[in-house]
Amino acid sequence: MPDHPAKTLSDLLPRLERLMGRIESLVSAYADGRTAQTDRTGESRRTGEPGQTDEPGRTDESGRTGRPGRPGRPEDEFAGYMAFRWGKRGGKGCLEPIAHPDLVELCDLFGLDREIGVLDRNTRQFVRGMPANNVLIWGERGTGKSSVVKGLLARYAGEGLRMIEVHRRDLTDLPEIVELLWDRPERFVLFCDDLSFKEDESVYLELKALLEGSLSARPDNVLVYATSNRRHLMPEKLADNTFRFSPDDDEIHPQETVEEKVSLSDRFGLSIGFYRITQDTYNRIVRHLAGQRGLDVDAELLRRESLRWLQRASGRSGRVARQFVDDLEGRFKLGDFP
Repeated sequence: MPDHPAKTLSDLLPRLERLMGRIESLVSAYADGRTAQTDRTGESRRTGEPGQTDEPGRTDESGRTGRPGRPGRPEDEFAGYMAFRWGKRGGKGCLEPIAHPDLVELCDLFGLDREIGVLDRNTRQFVRGMPANNVLIWGERGTGKSSVVKGLLARYAGEGLRMIEVHRRDLTDLPEIVELLWDRPERFVLFCDDLSFKEDESVYLELKALLEGSLSARPDNVLVYATSNRRHLMPEKLADNTFRFSPDDDEIHPQETVEEKVSLSDRFGLSIGFYRITQDTYNRIVRHLAGQRGLDVDAELLRRESLRWLQRASGRSGRVARQFVDDLEGRFKLGDFP
């Protein structure tokens, strides 16, 4: 059960939508059972159209069950795709295969050997049926947090790893998502990218319950990998670390509020920080990317140009290095460089 009651109408609407979806599923399951029973006695009613029954959106011979837009168990999709996103169709949640996932080779990521090593070991344990931890990857923007997760999918998809992207707004659907994955032979990572919450939001409670503390069990074939620019996922104030009475604060036990803020991040077994790369690492990334794309540039000229680009950028990162090489390649093809 959530730790706190919903405070606003916007908090109640997703829960009401989930409740209605569950009621519809129960009613539909009952109707399916009645239809199957009449089929066995030879009394099913047909419309006369080949391959169709009297139930809209349902076919006899397609091998699929469930009406369009209603969540089901997409066995064929799990075999044919490695990446999915949780989306909405007609107000109902469903898994949508990603035909062209943005995969990354881990060997192309520089300056992250230790971090990749820890994440690779945890993921290897998971796909091979061993105990493993949920992961929170936090740090500054552009430091490779999401890229590492995509690289793990590329490395272990052949061993049965599947990844489902879940947006923050859909965290209230986590119980429904997990229910779809029970007893599947694949191993699923629920990927929550760029995750953070405001103080007055309650949507994080479903994620907190899934990680630990819910009465419902979590299947062994599901983990959560989340990335965030915030170490504790929630906004933190200087006053949170000032243990003294404030006349402007009417909270009797302010430390309990602080504990509530950090309790979500504490439920991730692995919390890994990503930091700004060094100047040398930045130059190595630029040289590597330029070489991959066949850009024949003098090493010293490449270094100077990359530093000039860096002066206009937000700081040293793999993302900035890639953006520079994208621009460089475009100038090459236009004949505008050197």
